[in-house]
Amino acid sequence: MLLYLRTLTVLALAVLSGMSTTLDAHPGSPCPVLDASDAAQRERLMNHVCFHAATPDDPAHRAASPDELPASMAWQEARGHDLVFTHTDSVYWVHLHLTNSGASQGFWYLKLNYPLLDEVTFWQTGAEQTTTLTTGDQHPFLSRGIDYRYFLLPVTLNAGESQGITLRIQSSGALNVPLSLETPDTVVADSNHLTLTHGLFYGALLVFAVFNLLLFFSSGTVYYFHNAFYMATMGLFLFAMGGFANQYFWPDSTGFANTSIPLLIALCALAMTLFGRSFLEIAPDTLAASTLRAQAWASAGLLVITFMLPYNRSILLNTTLALTVIGSLFVIGVLRWRQGYLPALWYVLAWSVMLVGALIYALAAFGYLADFLAREFFMLTAIGAQVILLNYAMVQRWRLLNQKLLDVEHNARTELEIKVHERTAQLRNTMRELEKANRKLATLSLNDALTGLYNRRHLDNILPELCAEARRTGQPLTLALIDADHFKRINDTYGHSFGDLCLQRIADILSRHVKRPRDVVIRFGGEEFALLLPGTDSEGACRVCQDILDDMRHTPIKAEDGSEIIITLSAGVARMDTGEHDQELFRRADEALYQAKASGRDRVALTDAEAVQ
Repeated sequence: MLLYLRTLTVLALAVLSGMSTTLDAHPGSPCPVLDASDAAQRERLMNHVCFHAATPDDPAHRAASPDELPASMAWQEARGHDLVFTHTDSVYWVHLHLTNSGASQGFWYLKLNYPLLDEVTFWQTGAEQTTTLTTGDQHPFLSRGIDYRYFLLPVTLNAGESQGITLRIQSSGALNVPLSLETPDTVVADSNHLTLTHGLFYGALLVFAVFNLLLFFSSGTVYYFHNAFYMATMGLFLFAMGGFANQYFWPDSTGFANTSIPLLIALCALAMTLFGRSFLEIAPDTLAASTLRAQAWASAGLLVITFMLPYNRSILLNTTLALTVIGSLFVIGVLRWRQGYLPALWYVLAWSVMLVGALIYALAAFGYLADFLAREFFMLTAIGAQVILLNYAMVQRWRLLNQKLLDVEHNARTELEIKVHERTAQLRNTMRELEKANRKLATLSLNDALTGLYNRRHLDNILPELCAEARRTGQPLTLALIDADHFKRINDTYGHSFGDLCLQRIADILSRHVKRPRDVVIRFGGEEFALLLPGTDSEGACRVCQDILDDMRHTPIKAEDGSEIIITLSAGVARMDTGEHDQELFRRADEALYQAKASGRDRVALTDAEAVQ
């Protein structure tokens, strides 16, 4: 936990240092000042927030920064309420004034708990400068600075310091602006709780989907496939609505970030229609069959039309269709239940939960209900309950079919048994093929894809073996850890593609100097490498490392702008002592590397001797 918190704080400070500096812009507002060091005031953040809705004919709509806002612009106080707005073309300005009355520097995060916003710009105005962060779905995900599905703005205040924070928010859909000011500990704790909750939900949904898919492959019953299809699409839709898809699936596809939501809604409507039609066993020449057929074609059509319509129209149209599908399936389920089809009872119960959850979630998503995060959890609960009820309904359906199978003739049962054995044999064959593929994958996973060297997994496997061999034979074993100096500066200045090129050059030089058949070169971290040198003492290992450092120092690497970059390396060397284990050997080599770094870099250091220049 401490490591995660430290990493998050470092990332936040990096974001602060990377923000662009603009002219001072501090709009006046009637909002009371919030003392960030007071936990009670942080809990009542919305009592300190002001906002202004700028319609297209409002000069504030065209303003690109706070210093362009009209002096006469009327700010409204939030008065403790969440900022929730329905579909509109307006631009929303939000302002908050912070101070730190504490005796020491404080660090917090201003958290915007709604991931689906097209344009969000933060301005932090202090005594000397204004820093700006521009992000949102219309920008690559990394523009947020912190790898998190919600928007996090790091806020650092010295004792007695004050800052004004202004937000400009614009989106083609509904707007939810749930703000909170939290300490890093709270952010980490909340993130852990959300990770656990979402992990359990999406993991269970994936297990149910895969289980139904396997049932489809083993039994050939089509509604198992439709149920797996429905759970997969619903899970992906909630994944996208929660901001996870934009974070993990298409972080650089700014255009698809909006299109994906109505597209997945239409896909869910299609999956629900197909599953309902197959599970409820709708007779082909009935009004219910015609209705579901029309809804299936409408869903398929909207999948295409979604790419042509603007977001605000497609989201409204597709959501209306999805709610219509849910309502019609509920009615058809009731009719089938009254016709004596017993599994329809559990289907109706499942769809009742889904109908309530979908209505509340849709109202929150369209800006008619506040506290979107609570509605999201309600929707997750509703979907979870629906999935359980649907699978129980399928169990009941299976029991009904099983009762009918008891009346089937002996020959039919024998034939079914043969088919089951065939399916089982197919599954066993599939598992054997999967096992072979896993063994092949394990072999491939021992190499680093970028440099072609062995990776950390290979180091973890071979180091204990070499240590055991050295203890048994009495032959020396030396471990050298090599690290590129100031490599983060190279990535930040020239980009990660040039950084990858530098890592490949380093790997080439290491491979050129480590030639013996039993010597091993490993890339076990970002810019960290290891040399395993069996049969080599400390003096020989130091010579090898010094040759590598000299070669690297005289090997310029040309950047895209034509400049030539010289990279230096630092090395730490440790020879295995009698009876020493691999962890202790690695620790001493790491200490030597630390000594080399602390002594000025571009040098070799031993654990038991002074650094070799």
